[in-house]
Amino acid sequence: MQNDSDGKGRDAEPERPLPSRPLLPVQARRAAAWCLVGLLIAAVVALVVWLCVELSAAVTPVLLALLGSGLLGPLYRRLVAMKLNRSLAAGLTCAVLVLVVGGAGYIVVSALVDTGDQIISSLRQAAKDLSQHFGAAGTSLDDLASKSKGLVAKFGGTAASGLLTGVSAVGQFLAASVLALLLTFFFLRDSDKAVRALNDWAPGSSAPQLERMARRGFHSIEGFMRGTTFIALIDAICITIGLLILRVPGAVGLGALVFVGAYIPYLGAFISGAVAILVALADRGFVIALWALGVVLAVQVLEGHVLQPMIQSRTVKMHPATVLLAITAGASVAGILGMLLSVPLTAAVTGVLHELRDYYAAGPDSDAPGPAASS
Repeated sequence: MQNDSDGKGRDAEPERPLPSRPLLPVQARRAAAWCLVGLLIAAVVALVVWLCVELSAAVTPVLLALLGSGLLGPLYRRLVAMKLNRSLAAGLTCAVLVLVVGGAGYIVVSALVDTGDQIISSLRQAAKDLSQHFGAAGTSLDDLASKSKGLVAKFGGTAASGLLTGVSAVGQFLAASVLALLLTFFFLRDSDKAVRALNDWAPGSSAPQLERMARRGFHSIEGFMRGTTFIALIDAICITIGLLILRVPGAVGLGALVFVGAYIPYLGAFISGAVAILVALADRGFVIALWALGVVLAVQVLEGHVLQPMIQSRTVKMHPATVLLAITAGASVAGILGMLLSVPLTAAVTGVLHELRDYYAAGPDSDAPGPAASS
């Protein structure tokens, strides 16, 4: 009887249900989670870009002020170290900025005005020679030349509206420049207040890490601006000397074009170098054009293998593909201004990402300062 009761008790025990298997394997769920994170990041980036485009009248002076502060930040810190008042030091630094930008603009514009006719006529002659060698009657090159007067007459009626648009653009540019100059003054003078405000507003114990990230990003902008300016000056001097030796017309204007184009990495150097070679081809012939090509290539080799590693590799580390993608994205968003601003902003973002990588590699509990925190 006891065995029967025991058997009945065991028979009455409920069976445990088998665990249900997930619909998707672990790898698929992880991939879906990463896709969701990627979509969220893309949505945030798209929203930020849209806001920057919509508020470009306010965003552009801020970005220009950041670039100006990064370029002349060492001068301001040296003036402060000389026991000058912070406001006076910031004012003197802004005055130097006006002199540097105004002087460079005057040199570039005057050089282009003095030699602009020679450059344009040389480019026209080069286009004519190319059309004779590679074009024929009835081709698009000949059609473009024959219909140029018709295009001018067709769009001549919009000259008045175009003039008004140009005047408005000049006014907006002047207003943005003045605002950027004022913001540069405040950024330089009140940088310590910005750091204190960041520490006060940071949630929890994230203030030290946020400060290191901000310093690392601004340090990248400083390195890019100083390095690019120095490299642009060397490139312009070398190419100008080479073109003067080859007696290429408009050598000073072409050197000024090289200096301005150097702020757009890779693409600017390619365009300015191509213009110099075309001018040499039109006015001095094929042999001198080859020599001009050699000068441009030699300067580019000097920049890529000597100047870039020595000057910018310590502060700005970006793959050329990243730079080209940043230039393309900046051009699609804001044209030439976007091309100029995209690379330093990408350098700042890269610096922040490197700081985050160093932070998580050292461990969240580590408070060791990053490489830019002590600067």
